[in-house]
Amino acid sequence: MSTFDILMPKMGESVEEATITKWFVKVGDTVEEDQVLLEIATDKVDSEIPSPVAGVIKEIKFETDALVPVGEVVAVIAMDGEGAGDESAEAEAKPAEESKAPAAEPAAAAPAESSADFKDSDRFYSPLVKSIAKEEQISVAELDGIKGSGKDGRVTKEDVLDYLKNRGSQPAAKAAPAAKAEAPKAAEKPAFKAPEVKAGANDDIVEMDRMRKLIADNMVMSKQVSPHVTSIVEADVTNLVLWRNKQKDAFLKKYGEKLTFMPIFTQAVAKALRDYPGVNASVSGNNIIYRKNVNVGIAVALPSGNLIVPVIKQADQKNVVGLASDINRLADQARNNKLSPDDIQGGTFTITNFGSFKNAIGTPIINQPQVAILATGTIEKKPAVLETEAGDVIAIRHKMFLSLSYDHRIVDGALGGFFLRKVADYLEEWDINTEL
Repeated sequence: MSTFDILMPKMGESVEEATITKWFVKVGDTVEEDQVLLEIATDKVDSEIPSPVAGVIKEIKFETDALVPVGEVVAVIAMDGEGAGDESAEAEAKPAEESKAPAAEPAAAAPAESSADFKDSDRFYSPLVKSIAKEEQISVAELDGIKGSGKDGRVTKEDVLDYLKNRGSQPAAKAAPAAKAEAPKAAEKPAFKAPEVKAGANDDIVEMDRMRKLIADNMVMSKQVSPHVTSIVEADVTNLVLWRNKQKDAFLKKYGEKLTFMPIFTQAVAKALRDYPGVNASVSGNNIIYRKNVNVGIAVALPSGNLIVPVIKQADQKNVVGLASDINRLADQARNNKLSPDDIQGGTFTITNFGSFKNAIGTPIINQPQVAILATGTIEKKPAVLETEAGDVIAIRHKMFLSLSYDHRIVDGALGGFFLRKVADYLEEWDINTEL
């Protein structure tokens, strides 16, 4: 009887464990490929995990509310169809006899070994896809880059075969073992001991919810991992404000989307990241990883008071219309707990909008393993000195503060300052006659 191990999936670069919040199956149940097995939760997202294979649930290794490390086996599926179901029933009736049988079946261990090879991937792959990848020497990194046509973007056999046709017959070069990057440990406990605090007679004590605990651990971890430095500039965004006021009603009518300032902020950041790739990076030990993609995370406040960061993929390749659509969609899904694991993975830079709370300036904490985060403040009317041909004049202008927190291990003041100034320049140089 062959079996398949269901592993706790990797839900993001800085996530090393997840909580099982619900099981949809029990031992002995027959499941189909892509059928939902369980629901898990991290500090970033709640997600339903489907079965990569069809078979019978042979074993469930963790109960509801268990906190499970990434890569751990959470369930075992017997893949022999009806025979697996019969053996499961017999195992309950004759445990003494059945306990001897699995030891004589070396095939049961093979799928677990195969699954372990893919534990660092953020995606699900069926045994057939893994088998083809092994035969054709397709690396996990190559598989992760294939666009899937299956359910929820899963890679199918046809996707892999199409990829092979385009790749050619020459096998891909294997990556050197030393090139494998190890992200800093998430949720690492602080080395210091927090002071003991006692509640007073009239105080209320409310335990942090699961998401708040994990956010707290990640914030402490980020400050321990990265030496934070913050630079601040003030930008004159008068043309941008006047343009948006003129366009927002027509934009809503034409595209069915609200036009906020965030798509313009995101576009400016994406362009600046291309200008200064040293900010679009991560640190792995003594190595610097320069990210090829520009994936901008947008911090979204949830009704619960917690925070989540969905990611705009390939932000530098999208115009304001595309960015507005993505941002509005992801923000709505975040507030309704409808984000998928892919929606919160792969970010290379983050923007958090302090201005939405009428705050002028913020000094945000870096979202690991990124090396910088931008805070946008509220836009206010201010008197400003303008240089004209007739001399200096005082005028009312729309101004805002931009603050950049960055990892001083690899981003020095010059790089951080130039990048931040470039973002401000893109906003200040906005053409008031821009057509959509």
